[in-house]
Amino acid sequence: MQDPRLALVERFFRGTGTTYDRVVNVATFGIDRLWKRRIARSIPPSSRRILDLACGTGLSTMAIARRFPGARIVGVELREEYLALAREKARAPGMSNVELVLSRAEDYQAAEPFDCIASSYLAKYADLPRLVRNCRGMLNPGGVLLMHDFILPPRPSLVALWRLYFRALQLVGGALLPSWNEIYYGLPKLIEETRWLAELQQALAQNGFRDVRTDYLTAYGSALVSARK
Repeated sequence: MQDPRLALVERFFRGTGTTYDRVVNVATFGIDRLWKRRIARSIPPSSRRILDLACGTGLSTMAIARRFPGARIVGVELREEYLALAREKARAPGMSNVELVLSRAEDYQAAEPFDCIASSYLAKYADLPRLVRNCRGMLNPGGVLLMHDFILPPRPSLVALWRLYFRALQLVGGALLPSWNEIYYGLPKLIEETRWLAELQQALAQNGFRDVRTDYLTAYGSALVSARK
């Protein structure tokens, strides 16, 4: 039987690869790019090997590669549709330090350890106990794990704005790009139901991570968790 997490990813993202970069940038008013740059800035400056899990079309991977031109960057993505677009970006000048791999994040294994493992928008779909355990095994001592994703804001006033935002996406975005309807309608429900932040913090504690920190971004629209092995 197929893992329901994989089935959800397939249902959400099938046929959206060619429009992903543009839609996410417009739908988040450019904030997605700011978040990705924030993730890149959170990577320890001395990192020589960096893993970007669920790298999608390569937006975060290329941002990391530009910030760390002397490091080796590995991007891992579940969907071939998205990985093909990331490969196109990796052909650009200055991207020779990027390697791209087709794999589920929880399954990926590397021959050499990493100084930092990062991800954006993965946590809510992932088997977090398994993922954190796997990441710990791939990190050097003192290595850093960074995980970023959407959260439901904690304040009623912000929740009201959050729901209004998604309603606008459903009405306007759904009419313009019907292929995104699964995401427009399914994503807010998933964000409201998932408890990825608490699950991640528990998994980090169980696997011996230290210096765990949670930064809330853009009016509690998302959270960035960092932890050290």
